[in-house]
Amino acid sequence: MRPPDDPAGFIRANTRLLPVPHTPEIRLHVADEATELWQRTEDELQEIGLPPPFWAFAWAGGQALARYLLDNPTSVAGRRVIDFASGSGLCAIAAAMAGARHVLASDLDAFAVTAIGLNAAENGVSGRIEATAANLLGTSCRADMVLAADVFYERDLAATVTEWLARLQGEGCEVLIGDPGRTYLPRDRLTCLATYSVPVMRSLEDAEVKQSHVWRLNG
Repeated sequence: MRPPDDPAGFIRANTRLLPVPHTPEIRLHVADEATELWQRTEDELQEIGLPPPFWAFAWAGGQALARYLLDNPTSVAGRRVIDFASGSGLCAIAAAMAGARHVLASDLDAFAVTAIGLNAAENGVSGRIEATAANLLGTSCRADMVLAADVFYERDLAATVTEWLARLQGEGCEVLIGDPGRTYLPRDRLTCLATYSVPVMRSLEDAEVKQSHVWRLNG
């Protein structure tokens, strides 16, 4: 595997373009058992300068939230949306396909930003998705809706994200969360909107099907 000096070329060479199991309307560049990227350990990836490729997988919470948006287009149509920690861009793409006016898809990983652009183009919505590596934590509300999927897996990060999302909600943003029940999800501040049985990879989620939920952050 060559050093990733060409992010787009690296992504195309080390992933496969496949439909997302719970949202087959959307195709993403993903790693699976058939790709070399899947075989690499985190240490090996760091040696060639690549952060852990979270962007190369369709995580359970993101699949649930994307499904909800596609099935409920009136929830997002015509709205300005932020997809926080976007990863592959799955939720951003679903929002755009459901009629969002503009989606800002943010991720700190530069490879994720490239993947978002590639995936948006593959799904015909690149004109309404803007990918950014800017850190949005702590910023004020610049949208009508904020999406956050699979972000509550680490205690300190979860606390920081929850505080920020609550502030945005207080400023008038609707906050939707996709999550399969990870440890640091702030359940006492949420209302469940939908539950899905999401097909996942056992090697990622220790299961082949994960009960995943879409939540609204309460005021």
